[in-house]
Amino acid sequence: MSDCRIFHYILKSCKASTHSKTVAKTHARIIILGYATYPSIVASLISTYAHCHQPHIAHNVFSRLMNLFNMNLVIENLVKSGECDIAKKMFDKMPVRDVVTWNTIIGGYLKNSRFHDVLSVFRGMLSAKVEPDGFTFASVVTGCARLGSFCNAKWVHGLMVEKKVELNYILSAALVDMYAKCGRIDVSKQVFESVVRDHVSVWNAMINGLAIHGLALDATAVFSRMEVENVLPDSVSFIGILKACSHCGLVEVGRKYFEMMQNRFLITPQLEHYGTMIDLLGRAGHLEEACSVIKAMSVKPDVVIWRALLSACRIHGKKELGEFAIANISRHESGDFVLLSNMYCSFKNWHGAERVRQMMKIKGVRKKRGKSWIEFGNSIHQFNAADQSHAETKAIYRVLEGLMQRAKLEGFTPLTDLVLMDVSEEEKEENLTFHSEKLALAYGVLKSSPGSKIMISKNLRICQDCHNWIKIVSRILNREIVVRDRIRFHQFEGGFCSCGDYW
Repeated sequence: MSDCRIFHYILKSCKASTHSKTVAKTHARIIILGYATYPSIVASLISTYAHCHQPHIAHNVFSRLMNLFNMNLVIENLVKSGECDIAKKMFDKMPVRDVVTWNTIIGGYLKNSRFHDVLSVFRGMLSAKVEPDGFTFASVVTGCARLGSFCNAKWVHGLMVEKKVELNYILSAALVDMYAKCGRIDVSKQVFESVVRDHVSVWNAMINGLAIHGLALDATAVFSRMEVENVLPDSVSFIGILKACSHCGLVEVGRKYFEMMQNRFLITPQLEHYGTMIDLLGRAGHLEEACSVIKAMSVKPDVVIWRALLSACRIHGKKELGEFAIANISRHESGDFVLLSNMYCSFKNWHGAERVRQMMKIKGVRKKRGKSWIEFGNSIHQFNAADQSHAETKAIYRVLEGLMQRAKLEGFTPLTDLVLMDVSEEEKEENLTFHSEKLALAYGVLKSSPGSKIMISKNLRICQDCHNWIKIVSRILNREIVVRDRIRFHQFEGGFCSCGDYW
């Protein structure tokens, strides 16, 4: 084990420095000491050769493995370390692949959040006439859920029915979750009612699905049914219920379930429960109570707790408490600084906002890039802010400009305070105009028929400016527009949103 650790350390250093001579010497030592067939060592060796611009040697090392079992283990080690591209190159060179090989590469893409690749490889698997199993479908269904791709979801579920795949509780829960995250809570409910519900995971998927759609009362009704059907809730069940309460501002109901969890079901709150409870109280403006809960926690508050408090401070303009929260976050991410900077900008405290930007530079933190995507014609079209890479960019911007003008005539005013810069109002307005969700919506309007529903997904929380604008656009066009952001679903119709402007 000592030798293995040393080899991993040396190869990691070589990868960083691309020192190919040291790699070759280490490789020779690995062979001499008999480690040439250890999957984790071979995976490290392949990865290092690839990073040292010697892919032919990497392929040679891989091809020398004696059997499919070892090759599969090496692929598994590569995707575990995040080396999906290298793993795929080795996968493509394999003379024989079994269902485990395909499942390993599909599961690796899923764990590394490469959901388009999950579907692409799955199609390749079907083309290669390899029969997918339950593990395959569990990964692919989850990939569809994370993409929010309803067309792909229907296709994959149809394949499962066609191939008579037996539903265990994992697949049942995954299907319920998939349809909820694809914006079809109605189909999610149908699946829930049709499957065996003797495992708590299936119930948790339904409760969480209802929560992200802002259907808190439905979520509590499902929770109550658990007792009738003799299924005990677990800690995840209560996270879902508290999340549902948080999205709808049901503070009293949330308090009731938080106490029930501890007193009736004897479940000790974990960080996730505290984080959701702080979020519930903070969103509703009960910041003093939220602070009291943090002080009374049985475990040390982590970054999620302080972020929940920071987010509440941004909503309610509590600058000092927000600064206290960010001071307690040990590992800052871009979202933390954006929340704090938003507060400063809302007070027109440009000095404070500039100080935050300088902190980001010093700490090497970059603002996470927002992206939105929309499904059309069985393809997924992705947009970044101010994106001009799409083949129909000119038409998209023309539609967007028209929608912006019509929205302004209906009373829309851009929220320029949200732009984290001390620049002219005109520049701020331009910055807001080209947010990714606005571009995705313009593309949806361009390509779809009048009156049809438009569904958009976004990797971050939708900003207030886009939220206000889409409400007005839904009224102007007399269309239902659904946006799935990082937090929840927003269903816009007739100038209103299902979240009630509470998110």
